[in-house]
Amino acid sequence: MGILEKHGALERNASLLLVTSLLVVTVGGIVEIAPLFYLESTIEKVEGMRPYSPLELTGRQIYIREGCYNCHSQMIRPMRDEVQRYGHYSLAAESMFDHPFQWGSKRTGPDLARVGGRYSDEWQVGHLINPQSVVPESVMPKYSFLMNAEIAPTHIVEMVETHALVGVPYTSEMIAAAQADFVAQADPNADTSGLLARYPKAQVRNFDGQAALTEMDALVAYLQVLGTMVDFSTFQPVASR
Repeated sequence: MGILEKHGALERNASLLLVTSLLVVTVGGIVEIAPLFYLESTIEKVEGMRPYSPLELTGRQIYIREGCYNCHSQMIRPMRDEVQRYGHYSLAAESMFDHPFQWGSKRTGPDLARVGGRYSDEWQVGHLINPQSVVPESVMPKYSFLMNAEIAPTHIVEMVETHALVGVPYTSEMIAAAQADFVAQADPNADTSGLLARYPKAQVRNFDGQAALTEMDALVAYLQVLGTMVDFSTFQPVASR
């Protein structure tokens, strides 16, 4: 009996096809999953990555709440056109502290994995207030209400503690200082030495230009940190060492 005849017999016998399919899936699953139990981590650690500061973390929650991830992925694929437009391809380590991560396969707007520092705070604020004022063809809705939504660190300790429970390496010192760090990051006159020691490269300034601390401050702080933690001028993947 040739290979084609054997295949035909398999297709005509539903029970045999089911058993064979289950066997193939089982073997394939074991081959793919079993090695993971012998690895300490499936993510290559990269120098520079740190947990989000309390203000950045709050901005990220606002970003998720407003559904920004529906149009903007944070996943640069290792293809020439993507790398030329957006920068270095995304690393798994860059999302290791994200719950949930913002990778995706669809974009209505540009990818935001490397948007930090590409535009000024004024541009970011103007774009969020009225997207069409800076990108006329944009279909993005207006988020001007963020300028009037004042925020306080009422629940930031609980938020940081929750992320620590799921594996984000927030220390007891970070948790204890969460409320103070939340306020200090948006106050250019505050003593931020402790904040910067806990969160290297954290950007300290009045992000939205208003006296009050608002959701706009938090969201812009988050956008401005995206893609800035890792120094890709010195980064080399393990495979090339």
